[in-house]
Amino acid sequence: MTEQPDELGRLADRYRRFASDEAEGVSPHYERLAREIADSADILRFLSALPASRRQPNLLLGAATLIVGRPPDIAVLTDLVASRADELRATMLSRTTQTNEPARCAVLLPLLAALPQPLALIEVGASAGLCLLPDRYGYDWGHARIAPASPGAPVFRCAATGPASLPAAPPHIVWRAGLDLNPLDVMSDEDADWLNALIWPEQDDRRRHLQAALETARREPPRIVCGDLLADLVSLMAEAPTDATLVVFHTAVLAYVSDVEARRRFVDTVRRSRAVWISNEVPSVFPDVAIRAPTPMPRGKFLLAVDGVPKAWTGPHGQSLDWFAPGE
Repeated sequence: MTEQPDELGRLADRYRRFASDEAEGVSPHYERLAREIADSADILRFLSALPASRRQPNLLLGAATLIVGRPPDIAVLTDLVASRADELRATMLSRTTQTNEPARCAVLLPLLAALPQPLALIEVGASAGLCLLPDRYGYDWGHARIAPASPGAPVFRCAATGPASLPAAPPHIVWRAGLDLNPLDVMSDEDADWLNALIWPEQDDRRRHLQAALETARREPPRIVCGDLLADLVSLMAEAPTDATLVVFHTAVLAYVSDVEARRRFVDTVRRSRAVWISNEVPSVFPDVAIRAPTPMPRGKFLLAVDGVPKAWTGPHGQSLDWFAPGE
């Protein structure tokens, strides 16, 4: 117990960083709420009793949203901790932050379309697998567009700059599979509610796109394998057809693999295979890749890379593609 004040202080700092580094300029509601959480001893004590891996802001805010049916304010969250702590704790222990943002396909598509066709896709950390369906959605990069192949599918707007080669047609995908420790089921209303709860309050377009992507996926659900990226990736890659270009990709996933050596082993596994490796992560996930990108690094952007070669800065929800690599 003597370490508790320091632990609460670190938690408070974590929520203040979330407010300034992630929510500021994106979600005024969550920016304000995260700062209020940092000043609430009761909420910080509730968080400190959870395992360290279950204290992150997005998990707390998503769980509270799921329980009360709307994004909470500080009064609602304080009441949850006081009167429904067991329910909130159980939700945070049973769920993980599995935001499945299909709009990220808008930054992946130029890379996928440029590869030798047809393609076989494996997504690591696939959640419900919505990013495994890039050929079914529509895209609008401003000066290039692709109509959705599937009726009612969402059209993702992505502001593209730089010499990216934007495709006129989607890639030809003949096989696809996802890998996830805790797969979500697109046919499950409960899993759909959880994905919706993870969307921030002001992001109505993301909410509409999620619903349209779920309806698209439900017509022909993608296959998601329950497994670990280190233990089960090799066997899944072996299932892919050999007459297709195999692509292993991930977006906003490897940051949750805290063990740096485990990340290296994952990269080594992919690089030793026949697969093309596409990563779309915060720059700190792969420092040896980020060091080859232009400086200064833009705040709040992901780094898109192919086989460890950086290509572009991307918006975390697929809203922008700032290509800096030479035109291809």
